[in-house]
Amino acid sequence: MANDNSKVAYLIFDIETVVDGDIVSKVRYPDEGLSPRAARERFAKERLETRGSDFIPHSYQIPISIVVAKVAKDFSIIDIVALDENECRPHILTKDFWHGWKAYVCPAFVTFNGRGFDLPVMEAAAYRYGVSIAKWLVPRGRLHDQPRYRYNSGGHIDLYEMLTNFGAAPFHGGLNLAASLLGKPGKMDVSGSDVQSLYDQGKTAEIVAYCRCDVLDTYFVFLRTRVLTGEIDLEREAGLVNEAKAWLQERATDVSGYQKYLDSWGDWTNPWPERE
Repeated sequence: MANDNSKVAYLIFDIETVVDGDIVSKVRYPDEGLSPRAARERFAKERLETRGSDFIPHSYQIPISIVVAKVAKDFSIIDIVALDENECRPHILTKDFWHGWKAYVCPAFVTFNGRGFDLPVMEAAAYRYGVSIAKWLVPRGRLHDQPRYRYNSGGHIDLYEMLTNFGAAPFHGGLNLAASLLGKPGKMDVSGSDVQSLYDQGKTAEIVAYCRCDVLDTYFVFLRTRVLTGEIDLEREAGLVNEAKAWLQERATDVSGYQKYLDSWGDWTNPWPERE
């Protein structure tokens, strides 16, 4: 695999977040003296009753895990890193995320529904912690030149937007389905709804491992979309998948999450007969 960091062309990333109960209490229930936990639980209950979902909007959430895969122009993995892995501090995660993107000369972000959640969270975190994201916003620049512009695939490739034709047709099943169609693990024993509870229990290592697995799923979905765009063919995709598997096997004993991912590994069944 590529090993020259100067050749980073894509940053595939995923974040995990928790609700900031302090700000929920202050903003939603200013005169009631609710504890952070009580405030977030009440807010979640209210949203469930009124909207049918207890999911709390991204504007009340903070990042507590970010995993980034550095990918070369030839779509091979250079490295996968968990930012601030040992302490999971939101302000450090935010700074490292945006400064890291700038340090690699602003390669394209690759996400699965990052347009709808991950990047809005990271923009809001930059606002909260006072981190400049000028190269992302491009003040006074032309709209279509901004990396954050919805249709600028040079700045951000949202695989969910590609699969839904920018929201025209929902891709029900999400990343779990997209990865499973390729034989990859998808969701295993942890899901996004478990993150808050794991965080409350101090189990940040489990959260980081889960985030790593989501990034791996996103990488393999990314490869298949490159088949759709004609940038690689199925033979090259298979080679990249095999390289990635070997890369994971070399690191499985040292990095949490990799062995579990490998244990659930599956290969895509190619329906096309080889040409005689």
